[in-house]
Amino acid sequence: MADPERPLRRVSVTVSGRRAEEARATMIELFPDGFEEVEDGGDVELAAYTDASGEERLWHAFGGARSSDVEAGWEERWRTFHRPVRIGPLWVGPPWEEPPQDATPIVIEPGRAFGTGAHATTRLCLELLLDLPRGPLLDVGCGSGVLAIAGARLGFAPVFAVDVDPLAIEATRENAAANGVEVETLLLDAACDPLPVAATAVANIALAPVAKLAARIDCDRLVTSGYLVSDRLEPIGYRRLRRLDEEGWAADLWETASE
Repeated sequence: MADPERPLRRVSVTVSGRRAEEARATMIELFPDGFEEVEDGGDVELAAYTDASGEERLWHAFGGARSSDVEAGWEERWRTFHRPVRIGPLWVGPPWEEPPQDATPIVIEPGRAFGTGAHATTRLCLELLLDLPRGPLLDVGCGSGVLAIAGARLGFAPVFAVDVDPLAIEATRENAAANGVEVETLLLDAACDPLPVAATAVANIALAPVAKLAARIDCDRLVTSGYLVSDRLEPIGYRRLRRLDEEGWAADLWETASE
């Protein structure tokens, strides 16, 4: 957190879409109170409002950064980057926005872990979940918990949310409680630790982890995202049922292949 006695600056880095997931994880670690994300074509700008010490941390983490003086009203400006989204009956938005009366609301406090519903990969995963049979659901790499919470609101049960990051687990617990749903959170490494069995699993992470993870998940259906349309993914033991894409990102629905 920035020292209120020190002048604040907006410091930012721009990374390619392929590096975005890794860069977000670094930003969450450096600025757990929140940061901005602005998409620019295939690139992503990540920015924080911080003091000189925060600017130095960003420089060390990314090997460079841009900085500028903070304009008046910066305390509220970051909220403009967290806009609600609508996916079918679902409305996903921050707590200061009012959901429409005809929507199923999912309120997510932004900033503590990745996943506010605004990113294309999250929206695509939510769209794929809408039409799936209800039953046990596993969210791997849950981040803020938006997919797990949406699953619970849609009628999936029980719902498991797992992540290797303690901040993500804490954020998921708090967001689930705020939405009045039951989500069992587990702090574990999905690459090597045993995973809960579920009829449906969702993994919105990145291409390489998804490819490795598919062989470890015991499920009937698997929703995957976190990679580009141009990326090739052919998980062993699954056949693709459906693909969606948006803004150059892709999400796939897979079914366990019969023997």
